[in-house]
Amino acid sequence: DKEGSGLGFTNKYNTYSILNELCWALDPDAEFPRASIVQLTNTTWYDPHTNPTLNFVSLEETLERRALMQAVTKRIKECRAVILTLGLAEVWRDVQADVFVNCTPIPSLFKKYPGRYQFHLTSFAQNWANLEAIHALLSSYGHPDFHVVVTVSPVPLMNTFSTMDIVVANTWAKSLLRAVAQEWASAHPNVDYFPSYEIVQNSDRAAVWEDDLRHVRGRGAQHIMELFLRKYIE
Repeated sequence: DKEGSGLGFTNKYNTYSILNELCWALDPDAEFPRASIVQLTNTTWYDPHTNPTLNFVSLEETLERRALMQAVTKRIKECRAVILTLGLAEVWRDVQADVFVNCTPIPSLFKKYPGRYQFHLTSFAQNWANLEAIHALLSSYGHPDFHVVVTVSPVPLMNTFSTMDIVVANTWAKSLLRAVAQEWASAHPNVDYFPSYEIVQNSDRAAVWEDDLRHVRGRGAQHIMELFLRKYIE
């Protein structure tokens, strides 16, 4: 069993997983790949398109969570404002189900299903294509007056599955995501880039980072939200 608070369960970390979730919720021709839900034990199953912060449960309960997530995601059709945060450029593909998953598969899956999950370093072109597909989905099925704000997560990588040093891998990933976010915003009048990444990176380290130097302090996050609200709400 896996204990968890559920915080972040619905988080999406790469452009493939964001696009997947929107497709399954909005496109009537898109079918969720049921084969990608995998068995962990005799009584527990795992949906790799979620963030595993909740206890693992039965297949029936896992499918109920999946249906609920898609129902909630479908409500984006009513939203005039959509906020996307780009987090990871390193992704994993379920070869058997032919679908990219949300984050690194939990360790036990590599033992239980050897060779099933394949590591990929995404390219600018792949992330660009995913963002363009997201924009097309929202244009077809979303609010007629939707507006997107795209950001890049300032949280650095904790590890990498590439052959790069972690510092190099982090710089590569953030640079790629930052560049594609800017290009996407420049290509569409209803897409803005908000510089939360730059705000954090160019602030005093002691003031903005927690002691682990990975997570932003509460007051730092509050400052970013105040700037965001000032720009878009006030």
